[in-house]
Amino acid sequence: MSGSADESRPDVDALRAAADTMRAVRERCVWSQRITHRDLVPYLIEESHEVIDAVESGTRDDLREELGDLLWQVLFHAAIAAQDPDDPFDIDDVAATLTEKMVRRHPHVFGDEVATTPEEVLIHWNAAKAAEKRTRRSVLDGVPRGMPALALAQKLVGRAAGAGVTVSQSPVAATPASEAELGDALLALVATARAEGWDAERALRERLRLLEDEVRGAEAG
Repeated sequence: MSGSADESRPDVDALRAAADTMRAVRERCVWSQRITHRDLVPYLIEESHEVIDAVESGTRDDLREELGDLLWQVLFHAAIAAQDPDDPFDIDDVAATLTEKMVRRHPHVFGDEVATTPEEVLIHWNAAKAAEKRTRRSVLDGVPRGMPALALAQKLVGRAAGAGVTVSQSPVAATPASEAELGDALLALVATARAEGWDAERALRERLRLLEDEVRGAEAG
């Protein structure tokens, strides 16, 4: 039984070989054949966090391996999508869409715009992104609700500011002078929640729902 493209050959593209390997697995592995996009979500979350661990505390070998595992998830989703009877697309379509987007968002690299500072780059990026998302009616549109509550909170606070809604800092939140001290303060709040029998994750998510209501109210105006 033949496998994927021979990665030992110098003339074989490594990414293409990986895609071919995934396609073979999807077609021949009885476990992989029954997996859906939804089934893969827990693995995607786990692999993403393993990449984060490798970045923050792993070795270069760890990072290379974990990035490969995350890439496998992308290839797996693309292989599943390629078999969709109604709207199929494959990894080449994914790559083409990504390339088109990155070219649009970097007019200072691929066009005539000029950006000499990171701030100017961000202006071009945001302008291109806004043009792509003309159908969005709220600054909250496009924020993935599956994010962990703390990451979601940071994202929503930034989006809320764009709608003119500010979230006041409590004295506790204003005290930390570094990320390390902020970590201490957050950990202390979680310890308080545990002592009181509260669910810190749920408490933050419920407060975020109120923030979203404030933002949509401000937008409606």
